Amino acid sequence: MIGVRNSFIYFFVLVFHAGCTQIINDDMKYNELTADEINVIIDKGTEKPWMGEYVDHKEKGIYTCKRCDAALYKSKNKFDSNCGWPSFDDEIEGAVKRVPDADGRRIEIVCANCDGHLGHVFEGEKFTEKNIRHCVNSISLNFEHKDKILKPKTDTAIFAGGCFWGVEYLMLKEPGVISTTVGYTGGKSKNPTYEEVCSGRSGHIEAIEIVFDPNKTSYETLAKLFFEIHDPTQVDRQGPDRGEQYRSEIFYLNDEQKKTTLDLIGILESKGYDIATKVTKASEFWKAENYHQDYYKNNGALPYCHAYTKRF
Repeated sequence: MIGVRNSFIYFFVLVFHAGCTQIINDDMKYNELTADEINVIIDKGTEKPWMGEYVDHKEKGIYTCKRCDAALYKSKNKFDSNCGWPSFDDEIEGAVKRVPDADGRRIEIVCANCDGHLGHVFEGEKFTEKNIRHCVNSISLNFEHKDKILKPKTDTAIFAGGCFWGVEYLMLKEPGVISTTVGYTGGKSKNPTYEEVCSGRSGHIEAIEIVFDPNKTSYETLAKLFFEIHDPTQVDRQGPDRGEQYRSEIFYLNDEQKKTTLDLIGILESKGYDIATKVTKASEFWKAENYHQDYYKNNGALPYCHAYTKRF
């Protein structure tokens, strides 16, 4: 599929000439590229050795993809190989993909986010202890100095509203949600398993931990959504799922979250809802087994006991 997509991009650029300065693939928008950048990043060309901006670059920071701004390499992994191009002995996890080169001999490296051509990877040269060299075109990169790299501010929320598969599926659709983890909390046992939680012996319930960007959404917005994607009036159940592990509960991490939750419950009760949702101070959250994470996304299914119902 990736090869087909790259072939389409190549054809598009060839037909409409290198003067086209922005490629749009699916719903992702990329940075504008010059003709020279298109030649390397899209057409898989190679810049001349020793001519690139980052060959002898020594500053501390992060090297990013010129096409999509994805973080690719840390400066601590850059080394001098005297090959004429920037060299790295490791990439940021998940940032770079390896694909067979068209020459049938080498391994090409591309940005995992946008498939932009970076260069090639070589092993066994013994330049560093990791014994690997990412030979990268400078023109494929941008650089962010360490003093300009700002860690995104994040916040966390923990909700339990029945089967955690459905809650996660619908929460992930909310803008500003960075990541989700389904797991178990509220009990006393350590490292509970799914079987132990279902048996009721652990005291834990199914829950979801949400990391979000407070500049794009708020705890109140997420809490409102929580009350609208499950039935907060049901006790120890959610739809066809029955058992204490399916109870409705919010685990607050600070007094502000507690107040927001209680205020929202008050609003719902004033509208006639008999709210069963418990409000509890957060305790240790245990990540569930890997097969539970992103369950509906990974299995191509839809929630069977969660759906949106406007209540606010």
